[in-house]
Amino acid sequence: MTELCDLTATRLLAGYATRAFSPVEVARAVLERIERTEPVVGAHVRVDAESALAQAAESERRWLRGEPAGLVDGVPVSVKDLLLLRGGPTLRGSHTVDAGDPAAWQEDAPAVARLREHGAVFTGKTTTPEFGWKGVTDSPRHGVTVNPYDPRRTAGGSSGGSAAAVAVGAGPLSLGTDGGGSVRIPGSFCGIFALKPTYGRVPLYPASPFGTLAHVGPMTRDARDAALMMDVITGPDWRDWSQSDRVPADFAAGLYRGTEAVAGLRVAYSASFGGRVAVEPRVAAAVRRAVDLLSSLGAQVEEAEPPLAEDPVEAFHTLWFSGVARVVQPLGPERLELLEPALREVAEQGAAYTALDYLTAVDVRMALGREMGRFHETYDLLVTPTMPGTAFEAGAEVPKGSGHARWTGWTPFSYPFNLTQQPAATVPCGLDGDGLPIGVQLVGPRHTDGLVLRAAHALYEAGVADEVPPPAAG
Repeated sequence: MTELCDLTATRLLAGYATRAFSPVEVARAVLERIERTEPVVGAHVRVDAESALAQAAESERRWLRGEPAGLVDGVPVSVKDLLLLRGGPTLRGSHTVDAGDPAAWQEDAPAVARLREHGAVFTGKTTTPEFGWKGVTDSPRHGVTVNPYDPRRTAGGSSGGSAAAVAVGAGPLSLGTDGGGSVRIPGSFCGIFALKPTYGRVPLYPASPFGTLAHVGPMTRDARDAALMMDVITGPDWRDWSQSDRVPADFAAGLYRGTEAVAGLRVAYSASFGGRVAVEPRVAAAVRRAVDLLSSLGAQVEEAEPPLAEDPVEAFHTLWFSGVARVVQPLGPERLELLEPALREVAEQGAAYTALDYLTAVDVRMALGREMGRFHETYDLLVTPTMPGTAFEAGAEVPKGSGHARWTGWTPFSYPFNLTQQPAATVPCGLDGDGLPIGVQLVGPRHTDGLVLRAAHALYEAGVADEVPPPAAG
């Protein structure tokens, strides 16, 4: 029954409804897939087979009564190990976190709580770099997470464990976080769909030390599953005072089929942010094909540059590195020595910023947000490459020989939209010459998560991901 691992959540739910297979059969298949692939990819921090099978058995009883608990009843879900999942510790990839007594870890993060209410089957926690600080997934505590398409390459990060898990069939749904590209980077590298929602659309608790750069989002097989997941995880939670609204949304119902989905949309296509970003030729060609596909579906595509001719990376560094400094501030000298050396360097840089430095970065951020707002008065969507290249060697923060000092050097298309809090998704659109996935990024104005999902779903329906087969590791 291992082929059940390769079904989307939508297809699993249809199978449960017709009794073609059961949540227990699916859970067993997924756990077998994890057991087989985990030694290769290293995507999980913890797998709780006993609990997952118990949850699946409860789901099976509900389906047999014709009373599913919610929208994802019986669907296997994994959770990035920055988010609370009751019943086990959240270690954040760091030796500085004390696992303590498991009885003390009895709270779910808001998105996890909503998934639990809807009957999800939790398989376990996925890997993260230490405190989610960088764009690849390796940590002192859990080692290196590799790419399912080539174990010599990185899965990306910081939600690399979730991306690799979804790619290999270790459950069709995973919860990730994104503070500068952390669902989109590994989504692109691992050939899956990932959405960074508008800031505040999905509630978050505890609050991230990276403040309003940090988003929670779905990582899935396709846009339809992500829309289903968004219908669940956007439910209100009083613990997040910054959640954007309580207006119910039906993202799944908004996925119109055929050309109706994107016909007439005004789409801006930026291949390289006005020549500022060097994009690998095969990546550029695959993204261009995706853009042409949007045009063939009726979108009005125009090559146009967003207001990003000047890189906002220094403002992002000020905000991000300050967050890192806040993360490690409570640690004493002995525990500081347990941190990854590069993380200590970044924390020291963050601690050196002044309040005026921080507020100046906020000014840059607000100006960029206004300019992007003006840009979207003309264009409904912005399309770019998700990444300028494909996955590089595992275990490195930056590609060898790139000259980049930090991970932000090779992620120019992702972090600007954390500054502006806009919804942004990555859709697989091809392979490079080494068989590694390529992603195209769709960016919408704030609060247009449904529009981004609709356009992404139209691309899937039109076959944009057909040339991206499952990885051999699956």
